[in-house]
Amino acid sequence: MSVTTRDYGMVIGGAWAESESGARFEARSPATGDVIGTVAEGTREDAGRAIAAANAARRDWAARSAFERAAALERVADVIEQRRDELARTLTLDQGKPLHGEAYGEVEELVVYWRMAAADATRLAGSMPPSVDAAKRILAYRVPRGVVGIITPWNWPYTMPAELIAPALAAGNAVVWVPAQSTSVCAVKLAECIVDAELPAGVFSMVTGPGPVVGDEVAANRGTQAIGFIGSIAAGLRVAERAAGKMTLLELGGNGPMIVFEDADVAAAAEASLVASFLCAGQSCTAGERFLVHEAVHDEFVEALRAAVERSVRLGDPFSEETTMGPLNNEPTAEKTDRHVADALERGAQLVVGGARADGFPTDLYWQPTVLTDVTDEMEVAREETFGPVVPITRISSDDEALQIANTSDYGARRHRLVSVRAPGRRVHARPSPRPAVRRGGTRRLGERQRVDELLGEPPSLRRPRRLRLGRGKGRWQPSARSLHGAEDGRGHPRLSSPLVMLMTARAHRPAAPRPPSPCDETLPSKPTEANPALFRHAQSPKISSGHLRWAKSLAKPFATL
Repeated sequence: MSVTTRDYGMVIGGAWAESESGARFEARSPATGDVIGTVAEGTREDAGRAIAAANAARRDWAARSAFERAAALERVADVIEQRRDELARTLTLDQGKPLHGEAYGEVEELVVYWRMAAADATRLAGSMPPSVDAAKRILAYRVPRGVVGIITPWNWPYTMPAELIAPALAAGNAVVWVPAQSTSVCAVKLAECIVDAELPAGVFSMVTGPGPVVGDEVAANRGTQAIGFIGSIAAGLRVAERAAGKMTLLELGGNGPMIVFEDADVAAAAEASLVASFLCAGQSCTAGERFLVHEAVHDEFVEALRAAVERSVRLGDPFSEETTMGPLNNEPTAEKTDRHVADALERGAQLVVGGARADGFPTDLYWQPTVLTDVTDEMEVAREETFGPVVPITRISSDDEALQIANTSDYGARRHRLVSVRAPGRRVHARPSPRPAVRRGGTRRLGERQRVDELLGEPPSLRRPRRLRLGRGKGRWQPSARSLHGAEDGRGHPRLSSPLVMLMTARAHRPAAPRPPSPCDETLPSKPTEANPALFRHAQSPKISSGHLRWAKSLAKPFATL
């Protein structure tokens, strides 16, 4: 296919820009070997400019309503949907994923991530912990962390960034993104969608270039308050070191085992193994990197898997409809796969199918789908994350042995994702729990709403208690201007930063207006507090009525100008 090359820039402060050094690097397709463009090679100074722009914009973005931020994220999703074909073809060309088998699917998932974050933005809520003083109400809320630096990998160059960027923006943070260098063209296409959705200037920046340069600067710079990273263990440890003292969300490597017990549906287990091992050519931190198969069904499973691979996995041109697996993305990954398979064969593993790079393709990055048996613990393919299309099978004799092997892994990204394929009526699949990944897998809770929660922090008024000063104005109780507009703390946050908290606290000290009877009243305690019966009822009501909304609007009206 013909390829039109372009010169791509970076995004600083919401506008397209060139590198301060003027340097550029070539982007080359793993599928065709062609140069598909040149990309601005960012420097530490470029990263610093992006961080400065983000800090200048973050307060205005945080001050906007959750619904306004949600609308901005919905616009990003709309632009992505309009450019579906362009994004999918770029993904195939720049990353190597099969166009019809995987690329379109990732773009569709990308839209979902942005819409999901938009919805989550409108569901952010505080809490009302009990007070020792019955005449007072305590409302706790959370605030954006500030500027979030995000560093992402090349294996899922759309959805992995979206897992961090969209929740960070939804929570009211500004973002500086450093994408993987080997899929920079994909990153530029996604950045175009974000910029064209017309977010406020400075809220989003993208700095392309070498991770050890621009990524290191974003992680270490004092202008970032939180760091989100998805990638290798070695890079993640370096990021954690450079970001010491900041909130870090790290999703690192995995070596999660798939366990097939003696009562498994062997045919179903073999089919499930194809997706577990060959999706994205095995380049996934959640891939099935080890297979522990009970000796009673070992031979049957190996034969079923061999037949399934030969029947269903089609390595080839990623633009062809028949292709189910494309090339590896880069040479270091291909070399690691070479090394792991060679080490296993030298140590006594048996080759069932595959075992080498494929001939007859435009690049040397096409690796055959591979199955190995008699894999033992000392082999690199069993101890490390291969990140390639390899199924290493180890024979086990009991459930206890399987769990012992699984729990000796240094990786944490999938230690809680043991998959057990069993016959009907027995265990089929153990879903991953939302608890934090541990050990070499990373830190912090991952997935869906969890990411938004991680990218919020406690308000300064909770971190540094301060007496609420109330003043009387025009016959209404309201917070004094000095309390609302006091000095900022060391991180630039106002010490009393939430008008909503002020309003609700002030409301607790204001005589309650009579309220019409509500269908919810029958579910309430018979003796509401004397200090504020109306507020007590609204806090306890299980439903929201039009009366509740009128009450909220009347409460907010005096402070509409804040």
